[in-house]
Amino acid sequence: MSAAWVVSDSWTMTRREFAHWGRRPVQLVVGLAFPVMLLLMFGFLIGGGRGIDGEYVEFLVPGMLALTMTFGLEATMTAVTQDLGKGVIDRFRAMPMSSAAVLVGRSVADMVQSALGLVVLAGVGLLLGWRPHGSPAATLAAFALLLLLRLAMLWIGIYLGMVAGRPEMVQAVQILVWPVGFLSNAFATPEAMPGWLGTVVEWNPMSATATAVRDLFDNPAAAGGSWAGDHAALLAVGWPVLLLAVFFPLAVGRFRGLSR
Repeated sequence: MSAAWVVSDSWTMTRREFAHWGRRPVQLVVGLAFPVMLLLMFGFLIGGGRGIDGEYVEFLVPGMLALTMTFGLEATMTAVTQDLGKGVIDRFRAMPMSSAAVLVGRSVADMVQSALGLVVLAGVGLLLGWRPHGSPAATLAAFALLLLLRLAMLWIGIYLGMVAGRPEMVQAVQILVWPVGFLSNAFATPEAMPGWLGTVVEWNPMSATATAVRDLFDNPAAAGGSWAGDHAALLAVGWPVLLLAVFFPLAVGRFRGLSR
């Protein structure tokens, strides 16, 4: 099987996912609007800032960007379970096409949607007064770290979607995803939490990304002092790479075994 064949089939599957956006625009809009709603809610209704040296919105927006990348796992898992439930993936596997194209198309479409979500949320943040004060290169590096986190969440979602097999099981995963998202420094600093909880929060992969992008944006961050806080950039790369190393082969292996 030539590389050109794989690329052509993968692009076909990616266009299929893009076509779904046109047929289900409400789902796309809701997916983009939900993190904006959270940003407004936590910024104005439940806004905090204890332990933060600076404007709370400049602390909050990078955390919300990281949270959005984490919650993207649910959208990926839902799409995979829907295709499995309708027998779409089985039909694709029976066709004379690259088997890798199904997963590649899914991942490319989800990454494009996630990048669009970052643009929308960052735009709302700018309207609320958030500003990235770092250099252009640092700003691009921050968005690259956010997309790296999303890539790791994407492959976790693909694997869990194939394990679950049914859209109803997404609710069970939400019970796990939401605590991971909220047990982070997206909304508050670890210093404002009980000692043991602050330690758990600091080592959350999402917290590492949020802290690293705050540093790159030159936005207010936690006081620091812990190893995890002082090496957030290292963890913001290391955690997603580790998760990819675990879940990418698991997802590929599960996909190959679907028809066995």
